[in-house]
Parts: sequence; structure tokens; C-alpha cells
Amino acid sequence: MTTATARKTSLAVLVAAWAVPVFVAGQFALLAGIPIIVVLIGTLREPRLRAVRWPTAALTAVYAGSLAFWLLGPSDAPSLSKFLSPVATGVFTAVGVATAIAHHVARRRSATK
Repeated sequence: MTTATARKTSLAVLVAAWAVPVFVAGQFALLAGIPIIVVLIGTLREPRLRAVRWPTAALTAVYAGSLAFWLLGPSDAPSLSKFLSPVATGVFTAVGVATAIAHHVARRRSATK
């Protein structure tokens, strides 16, 4: 007899989701791309986790947009962290925290099923 089990967010994806706002707030915004890729791949690999797709897409868009503006714009900032204004850093961190909370809630919900 086969039973369907609810899949939950993996621990690696959850840790990576929480690492993004820590990296951005700690002035390592360019390195935040690594955990963002882990979160994106982990979210796309599990089709049952639809609730976390929008926050993950928003986080990826904020990172890609910031990176594109820094690389393609006329900025002379030596790093992405130096390029981001305090408001942009706050928004980036807030989106990262929202994404991490969404993954955390999805993990908790699937653990109770």
C-alpha cells in the first residue's frame, strides 16, 4: 500500500533563505546570489510548494534588478553593497526576510500534515 506524503522545504533551502537577508544586511550583497540560487532551485524542484514561489520570484527579481543596475549603469561603486542605497538595502533585506518566513511557514505546515 502506497501513501502520499507531504513534501516539505528542505533544510538547505530554509538555511539559504535565511542567509540572504544576513548577507545583504552584512554588506555581502553580491555573495547573496549563491543562497538565492539555492532557494530558487529548491523552490522550482518541488511542485507542491506553490505558496513560496511568489516570494522566491520577488527575491530573485530584486537581486537580478540590483545586479543589472549596478553592472550596466554608470556607477563607479566597487561592489554591489556599496552601490545599494540604505533604502534599497532595507527593501532587499525585507524581501529576503519575507521569503525566509514564507519558506519557514511552508516547512511548518507540511510537517504537521
